[in-house]
Parts: sequence; structure tokens; C-alpha cells
Amino acid sequence: MFGDMMNMMGKLKETQKKVEEAKKRLDTVLVDESSNDGKLKVTLTANRSIKSIEIDNELLEDKEQLEDYLILTLNKAIEKATKVNETELAAVAKEGMPNIPGMDLFK
Repeated sequence: MFGDMMNMMGKLKETQKKVEEAKKRLDTVLVDESSNDGKLKVTLTANRSIKSIEIDNELLEDKEQLEDYLILTLNKAIEKATKVNETELAAVAKEGMPNIPGMDLFK
């Protein structure tokens, strides 16, 4: 039994390392999102850090409209990036989880 416990702890440490590596890799995965009319484009990493924002000159003339565009487009980009992030990390975590009866968290 003690050997099984040590084996599980080793697998958990290995999984934790893989999760950290995946988080670093997700800093290099870029998610692009644009407004419906293409006047605003944003790029985020899968870890939800903003990398770039491109704004059409027409939007610079109306502060309130620009703010609305930013909110809508950034929220869509964050939602996309979050899905990529969660999917990748869940796959890594599931792959490395030991088989513990009753602990099927990632099914």
C-alpha cells in the first residue's frame, strides 16, 4: 500500500510539472478576435494576456463607440482564450491523474 501511495505521489508531481509546462506554452498560443465589422482587432495569449489591439481610425472619432467595441471584442477574446486554456490544462491533468477510485473528476 505504501508503494502505491508513493507511486501516486510521484504521478501527481509529474502531472504538476506538466501543467506548469503547459501554462508556459499557453503564453505562446495566440487567440485573435475581431469586431463584427472588422474595425477592432485584438490578440490575446491563451493565458489571457493582451498582445495587441488594432483600432480603425473611424472608431477614434467616437469615444463611447470605441469603449463599447473594446468591451464586446475583449470579452469575446477572453472567452475564447479561456476555453483554449481550460481544454489544454484539463487534458494535461487528466492524462497524469492516478486511478483513484471515486476520484473521476475529469470525466
